[in-house]
Amino acid sequence: MKEITKTAEEKMSKTINVLKKELASMKAGRANPSMLDRIEADYYGTMTPLNQLANISSPESRVLLITPWDKNSLKSIEKAIQKSDLGINPSNDGIVIRLVIPELTEETRKNIVKNVKKSGEEAKIAIRSIRRDCNDKIKALKKDNDLPEDEIKKGEDEIQKKTDNFIKEVDKVVELKEKEVMSV
Repeated sequence: MKEITKTAEEKMSKTINVLKKELASMKAGRANPSMLDRIEADYYGTMTPLNQLANISSPESRVLLITPWDKNSLKSIEKAIQKSDLGINPSNDGIVIRLVIPELTEETRKNIVKNVKKSGEEAKIAIRSIRRDCNDKIKALKKDNDLPEDEIKKGEDEIQKKTDNFIKEVDKVVELKEKEVMSV
């Protein structure tokens, strides 16, 4: 029983981490190097994440500076950024690539918040799915080992408490990102 609840907690915790990572890569009007985490560039025939090809820094609040370790990769990094869903045109001076993050319009902010809420809802669905799987395992234990009814109930209650806590955590993460996006 303890093993099932421990597994549930680990999986739910991973779901929260995935959500945080996903939200960090969404643009919020400020330059954030994690915005580029999902972008990969062709490096000598291999698709490689940008953070493995270059140093990515934010010298100003709305500027990302990409300094490749291999100057030959500048063009492929630039192409990868242009093809991405960022919607930002890179400025290449032959040494570094600059990304100027535009001010977000009210409409863009609302769309980003909509996507943030959607990601939060997907995380909640994943957490509830983990709860269901664990409850199914507990019920299987009941059939196999003839566990006492109160043990089964105790296990289900514990998993429900964990689920509630992680759902609250998702709400907090989503709320923080919404505030970040909506702050001008």
